Amino acid sequence: MVPATADIRVVRCGGSRLSFRRSLFTADSRYLLCVSGDYIKVFSTITEECLHVLQGHCNLVTGIQLNPKNHLQLYSCSLDGSIKLWDFMDGILIKTFLVGCKLLELYTSSAAEDSVFAISSQDNNEDSEIFQLVSVKLPKSTEQEVEAKELSVILEDISRSPKCTAFGRDGKFVASGKSFRLSVYFFKNRKVHRFPLSAANKKGNNNTFTCVACHPKEDCIATGHEDGRIRLWRNFHHKQEYTFSSLHWHHDRVIDVIFSTEGTSFLSGGIESVLVQWRYGAEIEKEFLPRLGTAIEHISASPDGALYCTSHSDNKIMIIQPNLRVSSVIQGLVKGEQIKTGLVVDPRTQALVLNGKPGHLQFYSLQRDKQLYNLDIVQQEYIHQTGLNQTELVKCAFSARGIWLATVEQRQENNAEVELQMKLWEYEEANQSFVLNTRINMPHEDQITSLCFSDTDDQENGIPTLVTTGRDGRFKAWVLSDDSDIYKQSMAWSCDFVGTYHNYEATNCCFSEDGSLLAVSFEEIVTVWESCTWELKCTFCQPPGKIRNLCFGRLNCSKFLLGATDNGFLCCWNLLSCELQWSAQLNIVILQPDPLSENIAAVSWLSEKSDLFVFKPDEPRPLYVQKGVCRGKIQWAVFVPRDIPESVGSEKHQWLNRSQLYFLTETQDLMMFSTESPEDRLTPLSKQLAVEESVPVTPFQQLLRKPHRQEKMDLDLGRASSLKAHGSVAIKELLSTPAHVLPAASVLCSMFINSLLISKHESSKEVPDEVEMESETGMEDSDEEMDSTARKQEVTAPSYMDETSPQLSKYQERELKRLRKKDYSWISTL
Repeated sequence: MVPATADIRVVRCGGSRLSFRRSLFTADSRYLLCVSGDYIKVFSTITEECLHVLQGHCNLVTGIQLNPKNHLQLYSCSLDGSIKLWDFMDGILIKTFLVGCKLLELYTSSAAEDSVFAISSQDNNEDSEIFQLVSVKLPKSTEQEVEAKELSVILEDISRSPKCTAFGRDGKFVASGKSFRLSVYFFKNRKVHRFPLSAANKKGNNNTFTCVACHPKEDCIATGHEDGRIRLWRNFHHKQEYTFSSLHWHHDRVIDVIFSTEGTSFLSGGIESVLVQWRYGAEIEKEFLPRLGTAIEHISASPDGALYCTSHSDNKIMIIQPNLRVSSVIQGLVKGEQIKTGLVVDPRTQALVLNGKPGHLQFYSLQRDKQLYNLDIVQQEYIHQTGLNQTELVKCAFSARGIWLATVEQRQENNAEVELQMKLWEYEEANQSFVLNTRINMPHEDQITSLCFSDTDDQENGIPTLVTTGRDGRFKAWVLSDDSDIYKQSMAWSCDFVGTYHNYEATNCCFSEDGSLLAVSFEEIVTVWESCTWELKCTFCQPPGKIRNLCFGRLNCSKFLLGATDNGFLCCWNLLSCELQWSAQLNIVILQPDPLSENIAAVSWLSEKSDLFVFKPDEPRPLYVQKGVCRGKIQWAVFVPRDIPESVGSEKHQWLNRSQLYFLTETQDLMMFSTESPEDRLTPLSKQLAVEESVPVTPFQQLLRKPHRQEKMDLDLGRASSLKAHGSVAIKELLSTPAHVLPAASVLCSMFINSLLISKHESSKEVPDEVEMESETGMEDSDEEMDSTARKQEVTAPSYMDETSPQLSKYQERELKRLRKKDYSWISTL
């Protein structure tokens, strides 16, 4: 990821890959730790809810491991060149180790003291082909950040895949497979044994290593291979006497293999979507968990052996019991092969809508970072077979208020005619979902290139209108009409108008903001039609090139129409004068208007990088420019309205006030532009608790209130500001330190009580004259009661308290009396 300029940052947001690295169970199997973009998420294995989000890395997190010396702590590494130590239960960052080079994976070993192991490239380049396993010495320091520059190379020229390296029992050795060679490094004598395999066996199968696992209690190494075989290596301490046995069930490559916690079995998975459990020592006995949906990317086992989990290529994690029954599913943003529908926003829920499982639309909440539900569009069983042409969901669009949803699905066999079907779905409040209203077979004679609803479709007096364009040279207008018969009353969609322009291929269409005009592009020509009469009003031409993107301006810029061509021109036409307003030579691949402002985001692609331009149509000068937003080509982008408008200080960043811009990269990473610094995005659990100004003050809140508010109240009460400092350190330590690392209660009690005692020289200080006192009557009553209380204390107090107990001034005694009289009965209602 290329860092953003100024104070706008490009960050990985909701929808990051949960299957990027192997997930980790906590010691009690109650929680599951997952890498998710720049963050680490803590899920409950029972409720499937995300409990914590550990935020602190400023680049992709590439590895996580539990601290072998403290099962409540977690190590993480990132491409930002740092290793962080977390208290994952409380979401607190304990320490940061600055390594200074990009780290691609992290390993820990109980045998290594104050060291962790990581995979890094030899030239510190993420795109390098030569990687090494290094030991990182973690220095002991009381500082929050400390440099860890002491690295030592363990193995050279290893595979980049983290699954190809594994540590043996008790950390005595480490095994790594690359290409056709298995390397084993022994820590005791610092020797490396290498065991080569031929490129192919007698049957021509591929012997390339794909994954490596080590038995937890015996000297045995399991390796997976490209041809679907699993090999069990033994006696590898002797370089010339090693042996291995071969097992075969998978018909394609073995993607991952692990041993169970006790080593009584090992599990493997691949593209067959089947979890295979092999009995160790009796490998003929196998158990299967089939039909898991998509390819298995990772397999994990809990330390107590109570649960397994599998990570899948569609960004899903399945938690599995030892009897091979699925207990819960954690579903992230589904990652498919292609996002043909683009990124669309549901106006009702502000959810991101795009291709999900094959033939489905997924509705994903960006605020909650959770999938809301899947809508089955194709309604056909998907067959997992390579090369089989199946029905695909290629287009979708929502009406202005989200009442109607239009989808297009197609299927084409080689050179045969394309099979098309368009469906119109209506949202039903009773079912809280979309219900199929109309099915239209072959709405066009060739592929549909675009579709859009009129923005006035949902008005009370307006007629819902949908326009589609196709490669058959036509655009069609579809309207909702009465389809009642003697059996029932119903409304259905039907074709109202068919338009053409010199038999050119229709490529794009869009409505103006008020719905009065429709713009349709026919290859190199842009036509403008009046939506009431479907009369052609005008046409626009531009430098030669087919129209790639088309959109109207909004609000104060609604008189402008913009189009981008495939030969590198961006044109803006004035609809009032029917003239070209301005043009720019940019290779625009995405043209996305903000629905809540006049701003338009344009993404250009040139020389293997994408650039962002934000502008208003009435001004050719951009409001914001960012070069090199990400590597490769941005596929899709969309503006998502904010729930609450945000105030951005800089004028050139005002385009982020009301909407956020999300985009999808070639690697299907969902990114966004943010004005928040990494410190502002820290999880609230890692910040000190604060009391709002409007909340009534209670004695416990006085311990937690903000410093500036404390000083203000001290001035109001006339107390010295130094009085507040008593016990602040002890209180802070007591309330901010996790409970499981606190000392004994007897130590805490004495420390806390001693910190609240006031020294004698402070108690003798006089009350300032500026402080307003209570009425004389209240003072006299208070003095009398205080005197009686003091006499009782003199009788009951132990003799040794006379030397240590401080004497309170009259003002302090009156304040103490006032607190006693105050009504705290409201606590009983909680």
